[in-house]
Amino acid sequence: MKKRYIYIATLALFLGACSDNELEQAYTPEQNTEIYIPADAQPGELIIKFKPEMTDILDQTISRASRSGAAMTRSGIPSTDEVLDILGGYHFERIFPVDSKNEERTRAAGLHLWYLVKFDENVDLHEAARKLSKLGDISNVQCNHRIKKAYTSNEKRVYVSAAALNHAPATFAAMAGTPNDPGFPFQWNYNNTGDYAFENQNVDLNPQYTAEAAPGCDVNCMEAWEKCTGDPSIIVAVLDEGVMYTHPDLADNIWVNEKEQLFGKTDEDGNGYKGDRYGYNFVTDSGVITWNDVNDTGHGTHVAGIIAAVNNNGEGVCGIAGGSGKKDGVKIMSLQVFAGNAGVTLNMEARAIKYAADNGAVIIQCSWGYNSGLANPMEGYTPGPETEEEWAKTYPLEKEALDYFINNAGSPNGVIDGGLAIFAAGNEYAAAPGYPGGYSKCITVAATDANFTPASYTNYGKEVGLSAPGGDLEYYGKVGESDEAYFDSSFTLENAQGSILSTLIKNGQPAYGYMDGTSMACPHVSGVAALGLSYAVKMRKHFKAHEFVDLMKASVSDLYAGYDGTKLYHRNHIIPGGAVTKMSLPTYKDKMGAGLINAGMLLSKIEGNGAEMKVPNVYVGIGKSESIDLARYFVNGESLTYTCTIADESVATAAVSNTVLTVNGLKAGITKLTVSTSDGKTQTITVTVREGANDNGWM
Repeated sequence: MKKRYIYIATLALFLGACSDNELEQAYTPEQNTEIYIPADAQPGELIIKFKPEMTDILDQTISRASRSGAAMTRSGIPSTDEVLDILGGYHFERIFPVDSKNEERTRAAGLHLWYLVKFDENVDLHEAARKLSKLGDISNVQCNHRIKKAYTSNEKRVYVSAAALNHAPATFAAMAGTPNDPGFPFQWNYNNTGDYAFENQNVDLNPQYTAEAAPGCDVNCMEAWEKCTGDPSIIVAVLDEGVMYTHPDLADNIWVNEKEQLFGKTDEDGNGYKGDRYGYNFVTDSGVITWNDVNDTGHGTHVAGIIAAVNNNGEGVCGIAGGSGKKDGVKIMSLQVFAGNAGVTLNMEARAIKYAADNGAVIIQCSWGYNSGLANPMEGYTPGPETEEEWAKTYPLEKEALDYFINNAGSPNGVIDGGLAIFAAGNEYAAAPGYPGGYSKCITVAATDANFTPASYTNYGKEVGLSAPGGDLEYYGKVGESDEAYFDSSFTLENAQGSILSTLIKNGQPAYGYMDGTSMACPHVSGVAALGLSYAVKMRKHFKAHEFVDLMKASVSDLYAGYDGTKLYHRNHIIPGGAVTKMSLPTYKDKMGAGLINAGMLLSKIEGNGAEMKVPNVYVGIGKSESIDLARYFVNGESLTYTCTIADESVATAAVSNTVLTVNGLKAGITKLTVSTSDGKTQTITVTVREGANDNGWM
């Protein structure tokens, strides 16, 4: 008998752990079919993938619709359209918009074959899927549904006013080189001296057990910042709630698409998205990033601050790769997949992932995912896929979009060839992480508290890649009288310090505050990765994505030396008179990933690893010119002088002005060009001249 699966069909933002993580979108597949229909599937909608043989017909259909300006309702493929007629089809749309700059690789990945079809909502989805899946033109059919947040808007957050940060006394003496941001002394997750007075309200119930911070249980920012604090060429896409791009502690580190206007109504850069100046809102399908809905939590802004809050600006908090206060931090691209209580549909989630790769991001930061397959239904959790095979079979579009990002982000001539997909492991206390993070090509992050032990709520298991600080208020005690608290300038921060301090939003206005969860651990790894790539830019090093992942997993502090005995905590926060939960630490040994990510160690390893960055080959049209800034490809390139020689000057000529190499195409052919630097280095590249070169250099 075929195994029956029950999967969740929502995405969960992995913030803390509570019964509100219950996800009700469960489904049971048909016994004799591979088509899975969630209980909350969008009525009258299916996602289908055509076979490659249908490409020409589909292209012709799109071309006709484009010329006429009419909306598409049919595919142009007789057998498919016959079924759409029966289903009452009224909408037929390619999932990934045509983007001429990236169309070639889109087709190479097969993503041009995915379409969304809409039809009569009264038609049974099982029957519609069955009819379409039987067609020889179609290789895959899956449902579409709107993903939802798996936490409530009043889930635990501790707000701290800017005045509180500015006037609160530091709990330890500032070290040399410490940023001047007033919140930094409370960011133990960056520099844990062990000198913290976490107020442990659990002591009332467990006077024999107190929580302590352990020196070195951090991501080692101080050592890393001696080498590098960030680089604006590194872009991190935050797939989350909308990031408040006007937040005073984030504004200088927000990615800006200069070709697009804010609230623009046209697609100025031709990438298929209108008005995408700071990213894109995939919930509303517009360029307007939002954060002021009554049910917005500031989750995306909190995550962004951990990665890239502006450092050394005398305001707020620090980010791991936030720069030095000179607008030199990494950039945050906001790809909004949650807005208020709404979430994107699966087709729009896939678009967001692909958008990141096509618009310059090399890291996607994803503090969300399906519940673990081992989440306990008796505690209100709806289990998700148990294995990579089950996830890939259930969500093929999601997998293909992730593969596209992992394979196509970055550049063969840049700091990284490929992309880093970084996910939170989940907060269901389960012995396996959720998917998509559990995918072997992603990096899945578990959470620790401030003394190297697993956070009470964290998922763990062999699929976890790395650990990072996530905070643990279940260990250190619940903060305040309710799930949400706000403190003015008289607030003393000790009773929240076991959690993670970052940028936040309160009532649509910029704020600061504490959260915990694997949601917070995940951006620590994204931030360290971004800082490492920033240093690789400085050192002119090049990595393939998998090489950089391996280097990150080798750049860790040991977690497991003290994994014996038990840890006591209050599951789902303190319940007056409630029982204490015991965590068996040996159970977690070797299941929290390679170790605790260490930024200082990563930057040191980058110095001795990676390939020398190469000047890219040049493709130029006859009578056209192409320019390259050579300073990007040589260490201290801005201060060097350059000379160049070209083998066949009848094919092309070349000259260098300051650091810029310009190649002029003369006649069709191929020749070699050698660049020499004043410090004795040389590189030889190939120059190809042909007719019909487009703006991207391809013929």
